[in-house]
Amino acid sequence: MVRPVVSPGSEASPRPRPALRLVKTQDLDRDQWLQVRKGGIGSSDAAAAVGLNPYQSQLELWMEKTGRAPTAPPGDGGADDLSPMYWGSLLEPIVAAHYTRRTGNRVRRINAVLQHPEFPWMLANIDREVMGASDVQLLECKTAGIQGAWLWRDGVPEYVQLQVQHQLAVTGKAAADVAVLLGGQELQIFRIERDDELIAQLITLEREFWGYVERGQAPPADGSDSADRALRALYPRDTGFTLNLKHDLVMGAVFSDLLAVREVLATNTALEAQFKQAIQQRMGDSSRAVFENGEVSFKRSRDGTQLDTARLAKEQPEIVKAYTVPKPGSRRFLVQT
Repeated sequence: MVRPVVSPGSEASPRPRPALRLVKTQDLDRDQWLQVRKGGIGSSDAAAAVGLNPYQSQLELWMEKTGRAPTAPPGDGGADDLSPMYWGSLLEPIVAAHYTRRTGNRVRRINAVLQHPEFPWMLANIDREVMGASDVQLLECKTAGIQGAWLWRDGVPEYVQLQVQHQLAVTGKAAADVAVLLGGQELQIFRIERDDELIAQLITLEREFWGYVERGQAPPADGSDSADRALRALYPRDTGFTLNLKHDLVMGAVFSDLLAVREVLATNTALEAQFKQAIQQRMGDSSRAVFENGEVSFKRSRDGTQLDTARLAKEQPEIVKAYTVPKPGSRRFLVQT
């Protein structure tokens, strides 16, 4: 199935200039690749750089770009066959081959990191270049497992659209196809046309993010799990110092908002428990209850087993000692009023 996802930009826009070839990738080792990647915003970074990647926050991306966190090159899933990155890298040639079989479009690799001719911090790695087609020039290969396939239910996810628009911005090309293998057995193809208005907004927001990188100033946390991971990595230990924020009006307002939100959450949590228990009480020993606008289940899970660690420590302390490993502590955020 082929269908448009993003409307094309204005025909009155000036003709974009082609990308520069920053560095060839065939002979780069891992450390060299990481250095190149730190030097700019790649297409796979675009959505995170503008705060629209569901898996990575601006803060976590900023840590990678400033060398405050380890990073891995795209497609480098190592030997971890549970990693989506591993399977994406492994299946990319297969997706590209089936794209050619489905469309008749020939494709080839671009073994180089590309750079925007005007904005040197805009980089791109292209999965494939489409050869000899007048209506499309780039191919982005994707894979989505059973759990991730729902993201493609309504077309190309927003974060992938931004990735492709970034590629079109860097290369100056007019259109790209996204070929995605869903659940290991269904290939879908989507066309994304160049949108110059969206690209202009993307460049503005990416430039703002790159300013944080150049200044070494962390962007604001966004409340995501990714931002939480980043903060814990940035500040893994506390010093025991007490920070006096009594006269900080901005942080004082933030703390007041936090208290207000926690009060609402506590009230809603109590109400949720009350409503849930009312349904449980009415169900009794029933397994399922059906309502006009939905249903609930109330089933017993299977019996399992667990290790009696207290008894083991008492009767076989030498075994417990031999298999005990240190566990690093973590910082807890506690609120008192």
